[in-house]
Amino acid sequence: MMPYKEQKIEKLFYTIGEVAAMFDVNTSLIRFWEKEFDIIKPQRNKKGNRLFTKLDVENFYIIYHLVKERGLTLDGARKKMKENREDTINNFEVIQSLENIKSMLLEVKASLGN
Repeated sequence: MMPYKEQKIEKLFYTIGEVAAMFDVNTSLIRFWEKEFDIIKPQRNKKGNRLFTKLDVENFYIIYHLVKERGLTLDGARKKMKENREDTINNFEVIQSLENIKSMLLEVKASLGN
């Protein structure tokens, strides 16, 4: 039986610093992507600070995947997300699932001791 892993409590909003930390990038890149991709629509608090939703973060993951991991230009990534959003999300989710399975198997291997 697999050990139960407690899920982190999901926050409703993430600050730009938290989002930047998730991707190990500068906040300036997050601001830039926000301008470049109209699907990123952070709310603002009274001070004017950006508050990103879980959906914004998921969209950043897809943008990050397309731009940083697949090497698409911003235009290419924008086009891919507009034209073929479902396929892009499905491909991304398959990759995420495989990464999760891989890390789980590596944990099992480590617990068994080479």
